[in-house]
Amino acid sequence: MPEFNSGIEKIKARMKEENILAIDLATTYGIKPSDMSDILNGKDTSPRAAKVIVKIIRDLTIR
Repeated sequence: MPEFNSGIEKIKARMKEENILAIDLATTYGIKPSDMSDILNGKDTSPRAAKVIVKIIRDLTIR
């Protein structure tokens, strides 16, 4: 499994810039808030979590 810490940090930075809450992302992506929290905190490193991270990066056009 690739390392996604830099992607997660970029997502968190964008969330801060745009005042996006983790619960907003959870609702948008149909994920339980606790699962989104685990993904954003790097506790969930499953393939599903990786797909969510990539989708958020694409949707928010993070480079």
